[in-house]
Amino acid sequence: MLLVIDVGNTNTVIGVYDGDTLKHDWRIRTIRDSTADEFNVLANALFSYKGVNPEDIKTAAISSVVPSSVPILNAFCEKYLGLTPLWISSDSVKKLMPILYNNPNEVGADRIVNAVAAFHKYKTALIIIDFGTATTFDVISEKGEYLGGAIVPGIMISAEALFQKASKLARVEIFQTPEKVIGKDTIESIKSGIIYGTASMVDGMIEKMIKEMGASPRIIATGGLAPLIFKISNTIEKVEPSLTLEGLRLIYNQI
Repeated sequence: MLLVIDVGNTNTVIGVYDGDTLKHDWRIRTIRDSTADEFNVLANALFSYKGVNPEDIKTAAISSVVPSSVPILNAFCEKYLGLTPLWISSDSVKKLMPILYNNPNEVGADRIVNAVAAFHKYKTALIIIDFGTATTFDVISEKGEYLGGAIVPGIMISAEALFQKASKLARVEIFQTPEKVIGKDTIESIKSGIIYGTASMVDGMIEKMIKEMGASPRIIATGGLAPLIFKISNTIEKVEPSLTLEGLRLIYNQI
């Protein structure tokens, strides 16, 4: 079995593959000050619940945007699984995807993984939106080149900034799409502004990127809040919830 882990600033996604099949996956809060022993306790609880035997895990691939996670997960893999994980970077995909960033090392590992997985599946020009701590746009050419993208504050970051800086505004949960854009009270107005505002931003960015590309890309989305925006976006064609995990598998196997 192959263990794949994507460490984001807010959440960590873990998956276990048996061959090409994703058998199980979990989304947990990213813990920055854990130890290998503590992570092992958590991982074993998740594995046990789904009947996964850690002794069956023979390989691992990890992407991370949290530097402090590297020694923790390295130690976990070496101490408890008896293996050395593959850490994803721009060097990991040199044979798979040219990265045309000015400095390829600046591209986040999660963005690289998403790009490889998406192009492998669709084989065409793409714009990938990942709704995570930040909302990222990644642009792939028809030839499978990583062209670049954009990074904007994520939905939850934007909401939290609003609640912190506007003391009279109530904190609201952002998990459902309001029925109407025009809110009739403060809570409805906040939800509308954040959710419909994000969807409009996404559609506007996509329109400008397509014009700049001079191509007709497929538009796909991933990340925890992708289904929320997909419902009201005019441009997103499909949500790929396991895109990052699939990219980790493909890169480990070099497709």
